[in-house]
Amino acid sequence: MNDNEFIAHIKPESDGSWRRQSMAEHLNRTAHLAGEFASAFGNRDWGELLGWWHDLGKFHPAWQAYIRRESGYDVEAHLENQKGRINHSTPGAILSLSRLNESPPSRILAYGIAGHHAGLPDWDPDDAGGDLTNRLYNTLKGMLQRDELDEIRNISEAVLFIEKPIPQSPPLSISKPQEFERHKEHSHLWIRMLFSCLVDADFLDTEQFMEPQKAIERGKYFSLGELKRRLDTFIAVKEKTAPDTPINRRRKDIRKQCATKASLNPGFFSLNVPTGGGKTLSSMAFALEHAIRHGKRRIIVAIPYTSIIEQTAKVFKYGTDNEDEIEERQKNGDVLFGEDQVVEHHSNLDPERETNRNRLASENWDAPIIVTTNVQLFESLFASRTSSCRKLHNLVNSIIILDEAQMLPPEYLKPILSVLRGLVAHFGVTVVFMTATQPALEGKIGTPPNVVQGIEDVRHIIDNPEILAKDFQRVEICLPGDLNEKSSWEQIRDELIQHEQVLCIVNSRKDCRDLHVLMPEGTIHLSALMCGEERSLVISGIKGKLRKEEPVRVISTQLVEAGVDIDFPVVYRALAGFDSITQAAGRCNREDKLAQLGKKGKIVVFVAPKSAPQGLLRKGEDACKEMIRTHTIHGLSPQLFTKYFQHFYALMNDVDKSRFYDRLVKDASEFKFQFRTLAHHFRLIDEQFYQSIVVWYENPVNGNNSYQLIDLLRSKGPERWLMRKLQRFLVNVPLKLFAHIQKLGFVEEVIGYWIQNSTGLYKPGIGLQVNDTFWRENLIF
Repeated sequence: MNDNEFIAHIKPESDGSWRRQSMAEHLNRTAHLAGEFASAFGNRDWGELLGWWHDLGKFHPAWQAYIRRESGYDVEAHLENQKGRINHSTPGAILSLSRLNESPPSRILAYGIAGHHAGLPDWDPDDAGGDLTNRLYNTLKGMLQRDELDEIRNISEAVLFIEKPIPQSPPLSISKPQEFERHKEHSHLWIRMLFSCLVDADFLDTEQFMEPQKAIERGKYFSLGELKRRLDTFIAVKEKTAPDTPINRRRKDIRKQCATKASLNPGFFSLNVPTGGGKTLSSMAFALEHAIRHGKRRIIVAIPYTSIIEQTAKVFKYGTDNEDEIEERQKNGDVLFGEDQVVEHHSNLDPERETNRNRLASENWDAPIIVTTNVQLFESLFASRTSSCRKLHNLVNSIIILDEAQMLPPEYLKPILSVLRGLVAHFGVTVVFMTATQPALEGKIGTPPNVVQGIEDVRHIIDNPEILAKDFQRVEICLPGDLNEKSSWEQIRDELIQHEQVLCIVNSRKDCRDLHVLMPEGTIHLSALMCGEERSLVISGIKGKLRKEEPVRVISTQLVEAGVDIDFPVVYRALAGFDSITQAAGRCNREDKLAQLGKKGKIVVFVAPKSAPQGLLRKGEDACKEMIRTHTIHGLSPQLFTKYFQHFYALMNDVDKSRFYDRLVKDASEFKFQFRTLAHHFRLIDEQFYQSIVVWYENPVNGNNSYQLIDLLRSKGPERWLMRKLQRFLVNVPLKLFAHIQKLGFVEEVIGYWIQNSTGLYKPGIGLQVNDTFWRENLIF
């Protein structure tokens, strides 16, 4: 490469020389990768053109002078007309309008090219800003970049790329306009997929040039065939060594049904298995068999709570979530898939247990098994930022398992169900709704005007779920006789202390605190007032006491309900939705150990002193009350859940909180989308009402602590690896409570993050604590 050639990237070597990547190399390599990615859904030509045009602005003399001078390669480089660094992404977007005669399809390319650094923009001005219309047409900046494109057209090497052919493959593989109109609600997803292909290809090619060691570390995962072999071997040993009990025989039958139904054509499935039915491994058995039979590329398991992701990931990695067993299995090399084969992507991840390869895979989900959160999955599917969208093309031809499907947020049901239909219809995805309490997601959902079209043609993996539910009836449920008669916390305490092993689940952090202070010393408190590092330790300790049959009483919020494998003989549950009550029942007599004594576990539902907090918890409680008043309830059955969710969804005030239809569907025929605004409003966790605090805590078992990390934050700033470690020590509090904590001087701001700065704010075993009077008056969650 000579000094007159056009540079895309440049890097100094240790010996004082320079490595340069030419524009031709970068554009061709990016186009090749993006085309490969897009070929998975039939649009290689669109991916290639995005790759060829995305950096056309870098051909401009001003940009070439900029990279030479700023890199130190040529400090005397002249910046033409003193304009400095031009926006290198806009010329390619303007070219797309020109080459396609400013027709609606020209906008398809413009979104991705203009946004490949800043993120997908809105078409029209809206409250999130950054609209494409002004950028391309109306502003002085846009007019200047039209002039810059004219200058680029005079560069012969650039012309080779400018004259690349226009794509011919149709959007969503639909060539007839009238047919496309029927599927236009999914065209935003198609553009996001193309955008994902471009930004991942751009990242990967740039990484290979700038950081080749990273590129070498990517990949190297087992094939799905090898993973299936490992799972089959593991399950065979497990079934051979497990006691021949009725519950283990039913688990074995569930796994067989999963393997059998995997041969059915891709689409929507439901896996309705009672708690304790072994659905974690059974769902993976279905997914691996289905993937191999139908040519799927990877399996994504999405879970609502970070508190149970760690547990699920451990089961996939090691075959157990028991820390003592994990250590023994690692010594013997007797793990399931292994630590390097399962990628966790969530905020509560312990960086000490994350391999570098998996850290890279969390950027673009190129591993065969991903375990993540509903928040990460769905907010990415409606995102505008490049870092969030980068992974999306790797959802194509995948299997998505939605664990605890009843936890899909009702106020976002319209966009969520729409995007799932789009993934299945156009991108080769199979979706599995997995839960013990299958929500009513088929047919019409809700009541006018808040109605959403449910999913059609859902195939049920389990035959006769009603019979299965009866087989797994390991508990007796005691519902309140009088819904108007509230129990005091003192009355609940007096009942709880009659049991040596008992779990009580309440509806809010305030309730958890109020009841816990009345309990005898040694009672365990568990809530989101505790940081993730301590919650993991406490849950592990509870499991240890239960295994050793030691006395243990626990007062907890609902964070233990979904998927945390604990097994109490008695569970108390404050009145809530039937889905919550059933999840609580899954923490009771889970292994049916009481059958040896001729007994069942006991679930006691009580009316708490105060109703559940306003919002979904209150609606669940109200729907449950209506069911108790109007139905004779003998047990927790699939029919009961269908009727319950019909009541529950009928209470919804909104099923499209983000205004999905207005922002992404209404003008889809003209390819006018409000990507950035929709992303701003699609928040499954409404962060605007909470503030995160990094607390002081040291894990007494492994020594992990926040003190050293806080010191590093002060000295080094918010480096990515450091912030991932600090996630383990975050507590989110309502803004009103945070204002009080701030007023008391318990926190200080350090480089944009709020850090505990004095004793008295965080107490191990309790979590955050402040003045009791203020706490009782203002802590409502």
